[in-house]
Amino acid sequence: MASRMTYFSERELGARPRTREEITEQAWKGIVSAIQTRIEDGSFGFSFPDTCNDEGRNTIIGTNARLMGSAITGEFPYLEWPLNASVVPSLYDVLDLVEFCHQRVATVTSREWHGYLGHNHFTYDPERGRAEFRALINRIFARSEIAFDLSEDGQIIRLAPIILRESLEAAIFATGDATLDGLLEAARHKFLSSHSSVRTEALEKLWDAWERLKTIEAPEDKKRSIAILLDRVSTEPNFRRVLEDEANYLTGVGNTFMIRHTEVGKTPIASQEQVDYLFHRMFALIRLILRSTGRGG
Repeated sequence: MASRMTYFSERELGARPRTREEITEQAWKGIVSAIQTRIEDGSFGFSFPDTCNDEGRNTIIGTNARLMGSAITGEFPYLEWPLNASVVPSLYDVLDLVEFCHQRVATVTSREWHGYLGHNHFTYDPERGRAEFRALINRIFARSEIAFDLSEDGQIIRLAPIILRESLEAAIFATGDATLDGLLEAARHKFLSSHSSVRTEALEKLWDAWERLKTIEAPEDKKRSIAILLDRVSTEPNFRRVLEDEANYLTGVGNTFMIRHTEVGKTPIASQEQVDYLFHRMFALIRLILRSTGRGG
C-alpha cells in the first residue's frame, strides 16, 4: 500500500486539530466518493458479486450494485440509494455505513481477461482492501478535522481531547484488583465510543472505579483507606490538602449529578463537553493515585 501523502500545509503547520463531532458536507462527499469508486472498480464484488456464468464458471466480474444497495437500505432505512452526496445523513448512519463498507470491501488483486464475453475475472485480498479503505476514510476525517477514527478492527472510535487521549492510550491498569481494572478498562472503552450515550456511561464506570479504588488499601474502613492512598501520593501539607479537597469534591459530584444514581433531583449531564470535563478531571486524579502507588496508570 502506498505511503500516505502529506500536503505542504501539513508539513509546515502540522496536523489539523480534530475537534468536530459532526460529518461535514465535504467529508460526506469524500466518503461517498470512496464507496462509489470501489463499487465501480469491483472492490465490493468480494461481498456483493456480479458473476460470470459462462460454462458454469461462476467467477466474480465486478460489484453487483443492486445487491449492495438492497443490503444497505435494509440495514440503514434512512439512507438513500444510490448514495446522495448532496444530502448529509445523520452522524450515526454515516459512521455505521463506514463500518459496514469496511467489513465488506476487498482489493482486486488480479484480473483474468475473458475474451468471449469481454470482461475480467477478479480475485481479491480483503485484508489489503480494508487497510486501504481505512486509510482513505481516516484521511477524510483528518482533513475535515473530524474527531473519529476507523480502527483496525473495523469499529469507529472517538478521538478524545488530545491531552486526555495521550493519557488514555498510555494508561496501564495493574491495580491488583481485577474488578477495578475491569471498571477502568470499561470506562476507557466507553469514553472512546462514537455514540454520545455510551460516552456518558463512561462516567458511571469511572466513578464506580473511584469508589472501589478508595477501599483498596483498607477494605474494612473506606475513610482510613483513602487517607492511606492520598498519603502515598504526597505528604507535603499543601498538596495533600489539594488532593483531599479534590477527592471530596469529585465524590460529591458523583452523588449530586446523574452519574451513578438516577433518582429524582439528581442533576443531569447536559452536554458532551461536560462529559469530557468530568471524565478528564476524575481520570487525572485516579491516574495520579495509581501511578504514585505502583498500580499502573
